[in-house]
Amino acid sequence: MASSFDKYQKRKLVSSYVSVVISIALVLFLLGCLGLLVINSKKLGDHFKEQVVMTIYLQDSAKEVEVNQLKKSLAMSDYTKEATYVSKEEAAEFMKAKNGEDFMDFVGYNPLKNSIDVYLKADFVTNEKLNEITDGLSNKSFIEEIRYDNDLVELMNNNVKKISFWVIVISALFTLIAVLLINSSIRLAVYSKRFIIKTMQMVGATKSFIRRPFVWKSVQLGIIGSVISLIGMAIVLYYLNIYFPELELLNNTLMIVGLFAGIFIIGIIITWISTFIATQRFLNLKTDQLYY
Repeated sequence: MASSFDKYQKRKLVSSYVSVVISIALVLFLLGCLGLLVINSKKLGDHFKEQVVMTIYLQDSAKEVEVNQLKKSLAMSDYTKEATYVSKEEAAEFMKAKNGEDFMDFVGYNPLKNSIDVYLKADFVTNEKLNEITDGLSNKSFIEEIRYDNDLVELMNNNVKKISFWVIVISALFTLIAVLLINSSIRLAVYSKRFIIKTMQMVGATKSFIRRPFVWKSVQLGIIGSVISLIGMAIVLYYLNIYFPELELLNNTLMIVGLFAGIFIIGIIITWISTFIATQRFLNLKTDQLYY
């Protein structure tokens, strides 16, 4: 009978430990994923900004040497990420493929212009910077027109600012929630042993002696939960890098290592502090208060 009771108690204890580990792992995993988003939020914003195209349309009378000089100067400019020359014939083929019919059959000639598509670096994708670049290029007589989507640029910059602000706010809020959830799990685990704590105290054990094994066990559970969360984060990061290689998520190695180390340390610190406070609370309670 005693043996079956002991087995029941062991199963109950193991179940309590497993629930604490799972709680810690899930909370830290979600916190880590949010951390990955915060680290890469600027990179994500820059990626979308760098999809904006500034198109320089050239006059038909433009000389080849002038066009080549322009291409070279654009390639060497600080604001250029990539510059691609598109001939009027290539533009016509693109429109034909896009629309499924040859518009030149109706027009009788190719009205399109030779052009250069300029993809700008993210820091230069603002209306002010684009206006400066446009003003600097407009003095060339063989350039007929420069076009870019003003409204799209303004909307994108506003949205990037809003998203960055709310990501920071949500990160701070989620960090607080993570601390509270882990603290609750630890307190419940210690609560189930409150009578053991009081019994040890009644036979003369000091508070530090009673507290030490509880803190150490919680730290061990925190380490296990942290390791599980880090494995989950590594898997998420691996597949994100496979499906979105253009974001170059693994290039910022130092920040990623710092985040992983931070999540691991947070798991240990929160469990240590939570266990210390919880055991101290039950150590300070009177015996008749343990039943409430």
